[in-house]
Amino acid sequence: QVQLVESGGGSAQVGGSQRLSCTASGTVFGVGFMGWYRQDPGKERELVASIMPDSRTTYGDNAAGRFEVSRDNTKNTITLQMSDLRPEDSAVYLCNAIVRPSMDSLYREYWGEGIEVIVSS
Repeated sequence: QVQLVESGGGSAQVGGSQRLSCTASGTVFGVGFMGWYRQDPGKERELVASIMPDSRTTYGDNAAGRFEVSRDNTKNTITLQMSDLRPEDSAVYLCNAIVRPSMDSLYREYWGEGIEVIVSS
């Protein structure tokens, strides 16, 4: 069984930094796309940043120039380094990954439970 285990988050000051990590754990035979999304109550979920196994990255407009995404393919882990945080960055951040859970299965999409980031002055 595959789980996306998220860590990091919590409270931060305006202008400060936070690091979020997510690891695909359990029975994992391959990991493709990995990404971080965020969601505010009443708003649509939006992409923050994503990274492919070959390190190609995509950033949402909300992250451009301030956030950096990376991954460790040997550990099936994605890391989001957030800098110059703003109050509007406050949200629940969710890890998303496309994972192959067994040798006999196709890749499937998984979501983490979400981790809260609160940015205040």
